[in-house]
Amino acid sequence: MAQVRVAGIAVDGAGQHVILLKPIDELPGSGSVLPIWIGQQEATSILIAVEGAPVPRPLAHDLMRRLLEASGSDVVRVEVVRIEEGTFYAVVTLSTPAGERVVDARPSDAIALASRTSAPIWVADAVMADAGVPDFLPEEDAAERLEEFKRFLDDIEPEDFGEPDETG
Repeated sequence: MAQVRVAGIAVDGAGQHVILLKPIDELPGSGSVLPIWIGQQEATSILIAVEGAPVPRPLAHDLMRRLLEASGSDVVRVEVVRIEEGTFYAVVTLSTPAGERVVDARPSDAIALASRTSAPIWVADAVMADAGVPDFLPEEDAAERLEEFKRFLDDIEPEDFGEPDETG
């Protein structure tokens, strides 16, 4: 397993949101990133958490965090554990008063929850090998990097990694 961070959220040529996960031990422009297509609400929720933006009312993932806190539970870690026919699968490991529990989750929800609880995010090596793409974005020129990445997103389709559905 590789520990990852949210490297960004983008919109592909078809207007679908893509979360980009990058191993924390890899430098920008090296190694790979894992793109996972997610829904607009989940993308917004993750961005709000990552940026620490205030919201007037709690979002669903804020509610999840508060419910866990109220029950005396903590998020230990989030793992993207496999990909099958283009669909990513994740689990959330919880520390509860009744002991450790592992709960099945969509990666987008798991990452949104991890982003609110500062829980580490991990990706199975096999998932990164199967669905990761080269991180060809150098750190130097941000404008050029953004344009190059937009061209990449315009040319890539979810089918290139198998057909995802919005379970990821």
